[in-house]
Formats: sequence, C-alpha cells, structure tokens
Amino acid sequence: MTKNTGPKVDRRKFMAGVAVAGAAGAVSAADVAKAAASPPAPAAVRPGAAVRAAETRGVPQIPDHAAGKPGSDFMVDVIKTLDIDYIATNPASSCRGIHESLINYGMNVKPEMLTVMHEESGAAMAHGYFKVTGKPMIGLYHGTVGLQHASMAIYNAWCDRVPMVVLVGNHLDVAERSPGVPTSHAALDPIMMVRDFTKWDDQPWSLQHFAESMVRAYKIAMTPPMEPVAISIDAGLQESPIPDDAHLQIPKYTPTAPPQGDAGAVREAARLLANAENPVIVPDLCARSQEGMDLIVELAELLNAAVVDRRGRQNFPNMHYLASGGGVIGQADVILGLELSDFYGTVNRGEGILHRTFSPRIRPGTKLISIGTGDLYIRANFQDFQRMQPVDVSIGADAQTTLPALIEAVRSEIPASRRAAIEQRADVRRRAHAQARRAAREEAMFGWDASPISLPRLTAEIWQQIRDEDWATMGDNLEPWADEFWTFDKHHQYIGGSSGTGAGWGLPAAVGAALGHREFGRLPINIQNDGDCMYAPGALWTSAYHNIPMLSIMNNNRGYHQEVMHVQRVGLWRDRGADRAHIGTEITNPDIQYAMLARSMGVEGIGQITDPGELAGAIRRGIEVVKAGEPVLIDVLMQPR
Repeated sequence: MTKNTGPKVDRRKFMAGVAVAGAAGAVSAADVAKAAASPPAPAAVRPGAAVRAAETRGVPQIPDHAAGKPGSDFMVDVIKTLDIDYIATNPASSCRGIHESLINYGMNVKPEMLTVMHEESGAAMAHGYFKVTGKPMIGLYHGTVGLQHASMAIYNAWCDRVPMVVLVGNHLDVAERSPGVPTSHAALDPIMMVRDFTKWDDQPWSLQHFAESMVRAYKIAMTPPMEPVAISIDAGLQESPIPDDAHLQIPKYTPTAPPQGDAGAVREAARLLANAENPVIVPDLCARSQEGMDLIVELAELLNAAVVDRRGRQNFPNMHYLASGGGVIGQADVILGLELSDFYGTVNRGEGILHRTFSPRIRPGTKLISIGTGDLYIRANFQDFQRMQPVDVSIGADAQTTLPALIEAVRSEIPASRRAAIEQRADVRRRAHAQARRAAREEAMFGWDASPISLPRLTAEIWQQIRDEDWATMGDNLEPWADEFWTFDKHHQYIGGSSGTGAGWGLPAAVGAALGHREFGRLPINIQNDGDCMYAPGALWTSAYHNIPMLSIMNNNRGYHQEVMHVQRVGLWRDRGADRAHIGTEITNPDIQYAMLARSMGVEGIGQITDPGELAGAIRRGIEVVKAGEPVLIDVLMQPR
C-alpha cells in the first residue's frame, strides 16, 4: 500500500482556521436575501476557456513518442464522412486514443465533443437531439462500466425507434492491457450487454474493418425501423500507428430508401377507409418531419376521419377539428394504425389488479389496418413490442413513406355516393371537438388559485407568455393540459416521450433537444419532473458548459406520485388503507432547492414559486435569459398530480 507522503495538517488548527474564516465572512440576513434575489449570471459563474486552461495541472511525463499516424486519426477520418455533428462522452482510458484524435487531429469540429456527467445522460441527449434534427449522435463510452451506465437510455431509444451510434472502448488483448482498471473494465464481448436492444453491432479487428463497420452501422441505424447500433473499438487499434503499407479505404455512404407499402395491400386499405362510416386514424411513432405531419392531415381531411394522436411524435395538430380523444375508438368501423407501438392496448381495455382481464374497446366487425416497420425487425427478449393484436390488413413498411400512395389510393377509391356522407362527418367532428375543449377548460378551473400550484394553471400561464414565440417543448409532463391550452401545429413543437419510460430521461433528453433547437433559434421549454431530474442533475451543467439555452420549469411536487397512487390502490385493495403511501415515495424532509441546484452548475435559478400570481413574471424573466443565450430553471411548487 502506498504511503501518503503529502503535507500533514493539524486537524485542530485547521478547524480553528475554518471558524475564524467563517466569522470573518459572516453576512447579514439582508445580504443573504439580496444575493438570493439576484443570483450571478451564469456566464459570470462559469470560468472562461483561458481560466480553465490556467488551472490545468500540466502535461504528464511521456517516456517516448508515438511513431507515425495513430489508428484513431483514421477513425476520425471515417466519422467525418458521415456528417455527424456531436459525440457525447464521459471520458475514460479505453477511449483516450480516439478522444485525443477528435480534439487535436479533428479539431473538435463535426463532430464536436459534448462533455456529459453520466453515460446515460449522453445517450438521452442523443435521443432528444435526433428527434429534433433527424441526425444521430455518437455516444463514446468506456468499457463495461460506461456501457452499463448508458444501457437504460439506449433501451429508451430502442423502444422509441431512435438511431444512435454507440462506440465502446475496450482493451481486448490481454497481453497488452495493464492490470487493474483496464482489465476489470474489459470484456471479450462488451456489446453483449445491450445486444437485445440494439439493431446491429460489431468489434473490428483492423482499421479497414472499422471503416466498413462504422459506415455499415450508420446505414443500418438510419434505415427504418431506426434503432441504436454499437461498435466496440479496441484501445490498441486506436493507439497503434497505421502501418506504412496500409491501403485504407472509406466506403461511400448511400442512404437506403425507406420501405414503402405493397401496392395491392395499400389499395385494400384504401378501399376499407374510403367506404367506412366512422374511420379513425391512430398515429404514434409516425411523423419524422413536418412533411409527415402534413401527410397525416391530408389523409384525415380527405376522409374527415377522427385522429387519436398517441404522440410518440407530434403527428397531428391538436386544435384541428379532427383531433379527438380515445373515446372515438369504440365508435369506429375502420381503424388505421400508423407506426402504432401498442395496437392491442389501443383497441382493448384492462381491469383488475392481481388478475387483469381484458375486453375489446371496439365494436364487433371493426376492421383494423396496420402500417409500420415494427414487424420488419424485432427481438425476442425485451417485450417492448407489446401484446399480439390480429389485424385485417398488415403492411410492413415505413408509414410516412407509404402515406402519399395511400392518399392517392383513397382519393381514387371514394365512390361518388360517399362524398356527401364524408362531408357531413366534418360537422360532427367539429361539434365534438369544440365540446371536448369546453369541458376540459371547465375542469381546469378547479384549484385555479391554489398553492401549491395546479398543473392546469401552470400550463395556461406558460402559454400566455410563449404563444407569440417560435417555441418548442420537450417531455410529456404537461399532458393532458397542454393539449387543452396550447396550439401544437408544427412538428418540431413536441418530440414525444422516451417510449421505454425509463426515469432519468427527461432532463438530458431535453438538453439534447434544446441543442437541436439552438440551430434554428427557437425557444425550447422543458417541463421537468423533480424525481426525474434527480436521476441526472448533471445534465444542467452540460447545458451551461456548452451554452445550450433552455427554459426548464420544475414540476416540483416533491414525490413519485404515480407510485403513490399504485401503493394507494394496492393498499385499498388489501383493506390496509392508503394513509401510509407516502413512505418510500416522497421527496421531502429535506426539500430539494432546485433553483440553488441550478445555480451551483452555472444555470440561472429562479424561485421557488408558490404563488400562482408570480408565475407570469418568473416565466417572462426565464424567457429573457434564454433569449440571451443561457439556460435557466424556474422552481415551481406544484400539486401532486
């Protein structure tokens, strides 16, 4: 065991010094209140690049010098051909070769490195970024431990059909790796840990192998169904020089055209829709862009079909007269699912706690049509594919790509005798839409002036401040109230949830999405759950360090209230009551001060807001900070649900 030869410190003298310093630095209560009311601007809190460079400890002694161009330089050459903007990483030794090449040989430009506090946060940032930009990130992780940290967020991306390229450093050759950490963090097959929820993986043995694997991985990830892919990159391959006689070539990347539905099956689906009395369209993971959203609107208006948006993406304008609640499912005679991740749960309802029983929501004889890529690639172990639902027409194809052909087929299949009935459906849907909106807004008035603040009141106050901005929101924490108060009519205004429902996704995914919105000058808004935040609060630091402006509003209800209701339900079912459900579910005593947490990471913190009358001013101040190019967090004390 190495002895500590550092300077000795007398504990009593040290503690006495602390006491003296504390007395000398004492401030009045008024000074404390003033400081809390006017926190320093984030740019003033964060040291600049020159200060950070001056604080660097120095370069370690190197006994010799690398001979020739290292293999990791070629790896960077390969990556640069794929037009990847960012690499999210938490640095470590098995990736040091490619890390150094990225910042010195690649000059930290396309891709730029994002420093993250946790690998799971990095993968979640990649998830959010893709859903805004349609461009995948690379996640660069260290060996077995880094990949295990990242695995939850990779699983979320798998469930949500979001591509990312995972690079995992590894020390494969036992004769070359050092004992200790390089060995304990190595594996013969590190990708094995995430293979059940990645689309493809490889472990290249040469630089040419890496070039082909990297381009293939990107191509596979970007072909629907889009999913994460993974490559293990050996540290020795990164750090060894490129042989003089190497003839390395980088394959050309050519995107694969998304699969389009079979013409005969599309015509059959069109006939059912064109002749339906009450057609319903249910899109989920469908629209990848504004074009996809516009196509769904075109199809819906052609049929005057009700649309139940499952909002895996922003598929349909929520204030459109055809936007409908789930109640229309029971009235339908034809249902079209577009990339619907849970068709069974859409058309069936479950009851009971211990032994759940299921019954159809739909009428006998209702025709079901499915268009999606879910059947084209599937794994057996993790059950994200949900229960099996028989359908009448099953089209294994990319729904957005198939929609133009379906629209034309429907247009040609509508009989002249049906056109008047289709027009009349529009009036019915307009009345139903208006009635549902009135009922929801009446319900929202309950507890309007309450403290803690109600979710409907917060939602309405935010809308009043952002309605004239080019805004976008991340996460699903305002549902269903945002649908009642806000107007979602652009695809980028909502990215959907994680699909895998892994807690800890919300904050880092919002940072990744905000990074994507930064390119377009939008106002990104993150309605952040408190429990989710504490899984990965370090994402706040990343937003500050990389100057990613974002307005986070903390939905601070001091508990895991979904779980509170689960425990209450079981307690009542077992005749034990619901009064002890707070045990193991509350986040209080001590209460977390989220504005202070934000300020500690260089993010401006506002609040805590407990009076609903103060919301408007706080939100306006937050918008000013974001427009100045900085992240900000507003802590709002909220009702439980």
